[in-house]
Amino acid sequence: MTAATLPLPRSAADQPVRKRPSRRVLPGFNLTLGYTVLYLSLIVLIPLSALVFKTFTLTWEQFWTAVASPRVVASYQLTFGASFIAALVNVVFGLLVAWVLVRYQFPGKKIIDALVDLPFALPTAVAGIALTALLADNGWVGQVLAPYGVQLAFNRNGIVIALIFIGLPFVVRTVQPVLEDCEKELEEAATCLGATRWQTFRHVIFPTIAPALLTGFAMAFARAIGEYGSVIFIAGNMPMVSEITPLIIIGKLEQYDYAGATAVAVVMLGFSFILLLVINALQAWQRRRSGAAS
Repeated sequence: MTAATLPLPRSAADQPVRKRPSRRVLPGFNLTLGYTVLYLSLIVLIPLSALVFKTFTLTWEQFWTAVASPRVVASYQLTFGASFIAALVNVVFGLLVAWVLVRYQFPGKKIIDALVDLPFALPTAVAGIALTALLADNGWVGQVLAPYGVQLAFNRNGIVIALIFIGLPFVVRTVQPVLEDCEKELEEAATCLGATRWQTFRHVIFPTIAPALLTGFAMAFARAIGEYGSVIFIAGNMPMVSEITPLIIIGKLEQYDYAGATAVAVVMLGFSFILLLVINALQAWQRRRSGAAS
């Protein structure tokens, strides 16, 4: 065989490209995807669509009257204001609780760690009754503060306390794993370079946990906006004073004003959807920061 008849080696570009067989985590991906879409449609999308379609039966003037009356606007201000204050308090004390659970060893640590999840498992109505019995004027705490003119139940103070109670686990459970993953070598290096404890926290630890804190704040805020069971027992439910928006919706339903109730619910749904977008954006930012740090 001469050199002219020898087969020439093919370049890498001429080599046939082998397609790797696609491996999916779950067998029958199309079937499982279809089931997931169907399940979410039945449980989430169809009920929410019915809520929106019922609101469309109102004219614009009727819709605006239902969602912008002075009583409803006052409930918006109370609901969002109390939820914001409760979320801010939970950011501070949730960080402290998470810090103690991660950085220290002490007797009963596992019990305290389990108690953090108690608001998740406890029915909200039970939480409201318990807080009312504790903070009312004849309760264990209320009877001590009542002679000084401090009233924590049946007013806006009770609403904030109830929202703090149900929102604390969201901050703790969001910040706790991030604190556990913090590299202590960086803190030791900052200490060796002469940084104080405050400087180490401010420049080394806080930038790492800031996305988790923001996510925990947003989750606690979103949870507090829709809270009903634990609030109605301790709020007093006085119109224009201590009446939350979910109670407004329940009141309209009891009066058979279904369109008005759905109109207010659509407004709350819009705010909740915006909060979900913010939470997802914060979580994506946190993942990007974690990936860049690693």
